[in-house]
Amino acid sequence: MNDPLEGRVWRFGQDQPNPALFIDTALPGGARNIWSVIGQNVGEDRSVDPPIAPDEFHLAFIEAEPGNGSHLHTHTTVEVFIPLSGRWALPYASTADGEIQEVVLERWDVCSIPPDVWRGFRNAGSEKAELMVIVGGTDAGRLTWAPSVIDASAEAGRVLDDHGYISD
Repeated sequence: MNDPLEGRVWRFGQDQPNPALFIDTALPGGARNIWSVIGQNVGEDRSVDPPIAPDEFHLAFIEAEPGNGSHLHTHTTVEVFIPLSGRWALPYASTADGEIQEVVLERWDVCSIPPDVWRGFRNAGSEKAELMVIVGGTDAGRLTWAPSVIDASAEAGRVLDDHGYISD
């Protein structure tokens, strides 16, 4: 009889985080450690292969120092944020160049951002903090960066190929 949990357990510490999974990690305020745990690699490093297969959602953990996180981007799916520690600010807008609003989450708060809303996240606390991120759907697709992030990342030497992966 097959073990129904075979390939469905990940233990923190068994894998090293990826500090360069997205092009914006080269930008000021973009430094973070990322563990892709469940689902396809929604990141831009082609070599990442999450240990647990997708199952209607994708799961990652983020760790960042104060002031760091992700720059403005969007997904074609829902993205859920749950701070495991610290305070996290979630800037968001209707368009890439629209008026930025922000919600601040405390530990264990939950925010579900709908598809096609521009969003980012930032450790708004005074200490290193952790954030759980869930991306919905069997196919999480590729994310889309605000044009200003693409331009700044290119100036920092990080560009994407035609498939949305960091170009060598």
